[in-house]
Amino acid sequence: MNTTYDVKLGGIQHRTDRETPTFIARWRVAGKPRSRSFRTKGLANAFLSDLRQAAKAGEEFDIATGLPVSTLARASSGPTFFEFAQAYVLRRWNASAARTRETDAYALLSLLPALVIDAPRRPAPEELREVLRIYALIPEKRRPSLTAAQTAALGWLERASVPLSALKEPHVLRTALDAISITFAGAPAGANTVRRKRAVLHHLLEHAVEQKAFASNPLDEIKWTAPRAVTVIDPRTVVNPAQARQLLDAVPKVGRNRGPRLKALFGCIYYAALRPEEAADLRLSNCTLPETGWGLIVLERARPQATKRWTNSGQTHESRSLKHRADKETREIPIPPVLVAMLREHIAEFGTAKDGRIFSTRTGGTYSSSAHSYVWQQARKLALTPAQVASSLAARPYDLRHAAVSLWLNAGVPAPEVAKRAGHSVDVLLRVYAKCMDGQQEQINGKINNALDM
Repeated sequence: MNTTYDVKLGGIQHRTDRETPTFIARWRVAGKPRSRSFRTKGLANAFLSDLRQAAKAGEEFDIATGLPVSTLARASSGPTFFEFAQAYVLRRWNASAARTRETDAYALLSLLPALVIDAPRRPAPEELREVLRIYALIPEKRRPSLTAAQTAALGWLERASVPLSALKEPHVLRTALDAISITFAGAPAGANTVRRKRAVLHHLLEHAVEQKAFASNPLDEIKWTAPRAVTVIDPRTVVNPAQARQLLDAVPKVGRNRGPRLKALFGCIYYAALRPEEAADLRLSNCTLPETGWGLIVLERARPQATKRWTNSGQTHESRSLKHRADKETREIPIPPVLVAMLREHIAEFGTAKDGRIFSTRTGGTYSSSAHSYVWQQARKLALTPAQVASSLAARPYDLRHAAVSLWLNAGVPAPEVAKRAGHSVDVLLRVYAKCMDGQQEQINGKINNALDM
């Protein structure tokens, strides 16, 4: 490598004669003119600033490329962690659900600002997370224009990111694990959050193995114990049938519109064990609702809520395939007469949305999770005792689903059939959902007494 200290920095030329405006940084090395194009002036300024810092530090420049020796050393070690992680997210974008995209990005908001060298002029952590969230981790066509401060933060992160190869080192991986173990405010993160973020890091490194960057996943060699996450349902959250009926009867008393429109939706969660996002996309064409007897729901789609940034449509709700199921795969749930009647009454009073959805706002939209929560909390205050309201009993609408599955199991319905209706594997069902109902303790104790007296 031929090097020199003869470096003269120029300025930035703004070219407007191209399809995309371009900012060209110019400099000379050993008398030879050099240039590099950038999409923003901020990135061009940041690049020249790096060259200036290298020259002031007395660093040699490579004559062939015109770049500081340190820059070439970093480039020769392969992509940076930032470059690889960004490519990983964008490559998975089209095949991922909105919530998966958000989970990937949320993990990288912790990892990318942590896996950097100690470079000067480091932006504040919230500035780095912002530019990642709104720009670097979404497809190029959806990116907004950046402010000067955001451009500087992005440029700093691109330059300071450690090489991907550095993740072979145990101390670098421990830095990553430390980063995902705390919240953005510096407090210990919840066990489920830590486990999700570690899963993203592990999958990213598996992809690096596939790309021949590593012979094996370096994370597997780190002796680190993930925090224990709660994976079973707390029986204290599960209502019995009488409590469920009281809660459902209280829902229409909340507000003029939301409560009455949401009673049957909550009924679907309890009587058919639907997930809230499955009930949100339930359509009249999915239902068989006879005047008497049992009916049938054939689920086709779900309507989960996500941040607009991560959805395909740019809306908070969009229809997609059922969770853990292939596209166009369905799930059949026989429904009891009480739910059949509830749905028939709802449709008679409110009709359906233009696309056939049974549950919608007055304007045809989808109720948000916060709207569900508000109505539910008000219904709890109307239906439960003060002590129960203060407890975890049916604290969330989702707890109705847990109550439904627990009821079916305790009623003696075979586990494979319960799993089929609930949309789970038998293993997950028995590990997570097989819990007793509130108020069933005396019945169980009585059975034990009867056995002891034999």
